[in-house]
Amino acid sequence: MSRNLEPKGKIVRRLGVNIFGNPKYDRLLERRPTPPGDAKKHRPRVSEFGKQLSEKQKLRFAYGLSEKQFRIVFAEAKRMKGVTGDNMMQLLERRLDNVIYRLGMAATRTQARQIVNHGHVCVNGKRLNIASALVRENDVVSVKGKDSSKKLVQDQISGNVGRDVPEWLLLDKPKMEGKINRLPVRADVPTIAEERLVVEFYSK
Repeated sequence: MSRNLEPKGKIVRRLGVNIFGNPKYDRLLERRPTPPGDAKKHRPRVSEFGKQLSEKQKLRFAYGLSEKQFRIVFAEAKRMKGVTGDNMMQLLERRLDNVIYRLGMAATRTQARQIVNHGHVCVNGKRLNIASALVRENDVVSVKGKDSSKKLVQDQISGNVGRDVPEWLLLDKPKMEGKINRLPVRADVPTIAEERLVVEFYSK
């Protein structure tokens, strides 16, 4: 995917919410709650289309997807049975890079993507270096046997002790592996955007 080189702090200020989960962006929003380059004391009123676009951008930037990738996820969610917005969130959560992040094996999704792309991760015992690969129920995600890979992930797990692992995942810290207990449901996913507005945006 094409890399987004815009500083994350500017993205957070423009969207008005900490979509990356790092506490430093909460502090940034407290200090500078207005969009970058805007000297006004408040955010301008936006149209309904503007709201839909903003909600879409929140999810796209949070999960690190290009516009093309995000459209593919939405199209797949629409084909699935059930509520399109819920399906979309499940597909985003099932991405291998997101699973690594949720397990606490990486500090950010960007780092999780690098860990996967560099071949440090195995799924069911086989190396998998595709960050967008979707995990399935009962899959086991582990760290490759090399000492360098294990040390990299062990340092992250030790540094992320305050982050809760969601109920749909099970982390075995000594083995540095995680199991997909079940597929995630909407209630498992922290709300950073109104996916209903994202569905409306793409349904026009």
